[in-house]
Amino acid sequence: MTTPGGSARTTCLFCRIADATEPASVVHADDAVVAFLDTAPVNAGHVLVAPRRHASGLTGLSDRDGVAVWRVAHRVAVALRKNPTWSEGVNLHLSDGEIAGQSVGHVHMHVIPRRTSDGMRIVEDNPPQRPSRGELDAVARDLAAALRQCAGEPRG
Repeated sequence: MTTPGGSARTTCLFCRIADATEPASVVHADDAVVAFLDTAPVNAGHVLVAPRRHASGLTGLSDRDGVAVWRVAHRVAVALRKNPTWSEGVNLHLSDGEIAGQSVGHVHMHVIPRRTSDGMRIVEDNPPQRPSRGELDAVARDLAAALRQCAGEPRG
C-alpha cells in the first residue's frame, strides 16, 4: 500500500518501524521480521509480528516471509505460555483486508496473551446455521482446486 508522494518504506508505519525510523518497543528483530508491542494492547505482552519487506496483504506476502512471521509468532506465543504470569492462553490473529478488520496496510500477526478476566471475545453474536456435509465437501473440493492452481504460482 503506497500513498501518493511516497514509497511504502516512507509512508507505511510498519516499514518505518522495521527500518528503525519510527519508535517501537521491539521484542525480536531479525533479517526477515520485526516483532514489537502493540500500542493498543488487549493485555500486556500483546505483540505484532511483521515482515520487514512490505506486503499490504497475504497475496503480496512471499512464502519465505510468511514462514518467518509464523516462526516468530510461534516463538513469542510459546514464551508467553511458558510463564503463567504472562498469560493463561494465547490467540494468534491475522486480518487480511479492510473487511476482515485489517487497519494497517502491512501484513502483521497479532500474538495476544489472554487472561480469564480480560473481557476479549472472539465469537459471533448471531452464528450462522451449520452447513451440511455435502455443502462442506463441495466447498472443500473448490478450495482444494484453488490451492492446486496457486501451487504453480511463484511466491518468492
